[in-house]
Amino acid sequence: MGAGKTSVGRLLAQHLGKAFYDCDQEIERRTGVRISVIFDIEGEPGFRQREAAVLQELTGLDDIVLATGGGAVLNADNRRALAAGGTVVYLRTSLDDLWRRVRHDRNRPLLQTADPRRRLAELYAERDPLYREVATIIVDSGNQSLRSLARLLEHRLTVRLSAGAAGAEPGTGEAATPAERKS
Repeated sequence: MGAGKTSVGRLLAQHLGKAFYDCDQEIERRTGVRISVIFDIEGEPGFRQREAAVLQELTGLDDIVLATGGGAVLNADNRRALAAGGTVVYLRTSLDDLWRRVRHDRNRPLLQTADPRRRLAELYAERDPLYREVATIIVDSGNQSLRSLARLLEHRLTVRLSAGAAGAEPGTGEAATPAERKS
C-alpha cells in the first residue's frame, strides 16, 4: 500500500519489454467499479476472494511484470502462486514514507478509519513479514525516484538471471546495497 508497486512496475515492464499487469486495476476493469465500491458492497472478504482469483490467473502468464495490491500477501495461496510464478520483488518502504504517500488518498478503503495512521501501522506490521517471506529480491525504496528504482530492479533481475538464480527459494531476498541504489 503506497510503496510504488504500480508506478515502478510499469516502468520496469517498459525497460524489460514485458507486459505489465496491476492486479487491482484488472479487478476494476473486470467488475467495472473501483476497489472501494467492492469493499463497500462485499467487504474485505469479498474483495480478497476476487483478488485471489485474478492473482491465480495472472501468475500463470509468462513474461509479465505484475503489481499486486498491498494485502495480496495475506493469503497463503497467493504467496505460493507468486513464488511459483517467478521472481518476487518487495519494495520495502518505511512506515513514515508510506504515511506521507497515502495520508490524503481517499481511495484506500482500509485507511478510512478514525485513526488511519495507527491502522497503517497495523497493516504494515502484519504484512511486512509476509512480504519478506515470499520475496526473492528486497529493495528499500526510500526516497529514490521511480526511474532509479526501475533501473535498480532491472540490474538486480539481470544479475539474478545471469547467475541462474531466478528459481531461488522465496524468503532469501537480499537488501539492495548502497552501490546498487546509486546505479
